[in-house]
Amino acid sequence: MTPLHSTVHALLRFDRVAMTLLLLASAGVAHADNGKAVARPGTAATVEVRMKDVDDVYAADAVIEAVRQATVAAQLSGAVTQILVDAGDRVKQGQVLARIDTRETDAQVAAGRASVAQADAQLTQARLNLERTQSLLDKNFVSRAALDQAESNFKAAKAAADAARAGSTQADTARTYAELRSPIDGVVTRRLMEPGEIAAPGRGVVAVHDPSALRAVGNLPQFVLQKAAGATRATVELPQLGRTFTATRVTILPAADARLLSTQIRADLPAGDTPGVTPGAAAKILLPIGRTRKLVVPESTLIRRGELTAVNVLAADGRPQLRQVRVGSAVADGGIEVLAGLSDGERVLLNPLAAR
Repeated sequence: MTPLHSTVHALLRFDRVAMTLLLLASAGVAHADNGKAVARPGTAATVEVRMKDVDDVYAADAVIEAVRQATVAAQLSGAVTQILVDAGDRVKQGQVLARIDTRETDAQVAAGRASVAQADAQLTQARLNLERTQSLLDKNFVSRAALDQAESNFKAAKAAADAARAGSTQADTARTYAELRSPIDGVVTRRLMEPGEIAAPGRGVVAVHDPSALRAVGNLPQFVLQKAAGATRATVELPQLGRTFTATRVTILPAADARLLSTQIRADLPAGDTPGVTPGAAAKILLPIGRTRKLVVPESTLIRRGELTAVNVLAADGRPQLRQVRVGSAVADGGIEVLAGLSDGERVLLNPLAAR
């Protein structure tokens, strides 16, 4: 064996010994002079491992989304001249988010107003002509056909004036579309365009969402639907953030996705800002679907070191012995399911890290 290999093996042995000492110390076990582990009496209370009736919970993979969200899109064509907000900015309903070049719409507004003026002038002329024709008919200077023609011209002029006003109103309305306003109070999610890009009707410019109303959205397989029918409570867990919320409302949509053979479930988070929780975050919806018996221990009995999970089991001679276990999901009252490593009736140390 080369000196390098000897050094590596020595370091590995040292790491294993150090981990063992750390776990034994965490378990409240001291080392005597002869190197044998002995228990420190009276350092920790114990609890008996028992099978308990607990909720049978289905964990549905989900993502967080905003209940109220909107993509503010352009309603006319033109170059984007200004983007007044950036991602993360808070905005109010009606606040201007972006502006689009208005030269074309300004020309349309001017043309609309000119058309209204022209139509009004023609309407005035047609009205005066009708009045003169009526007066001449009363004196028998013109025929009845001349009056009918004057009335027809007046009605046509009036219709043209109404059409011109409608066109002018449409141009004025289109002019207002050059300013994109927020439809809700919320936070800017992202900018979809930058100044200089060409906006087109229906193309998104800015996305906003309301951070005070979030929900987790997941899918339930069909075999769970019957058990979950009428469910009114659920828990939303965000593993990466280490946070858990009690859903204020649970909704199972009354339609299935034919491709995924599943049905969407929504679990609303409590109202109000939830720092660190943003749309798109991974979550789990824990939905009770019945009752079952599980082997349960308190969370405080576990020792976690990286990927290792262990407990201190009280042996027949009263000494704690470190034993690796495999655990499942959390249950009510601070308990956690034990999948392997323990048997019903064994006793384990509570708060082993404090027993030193």
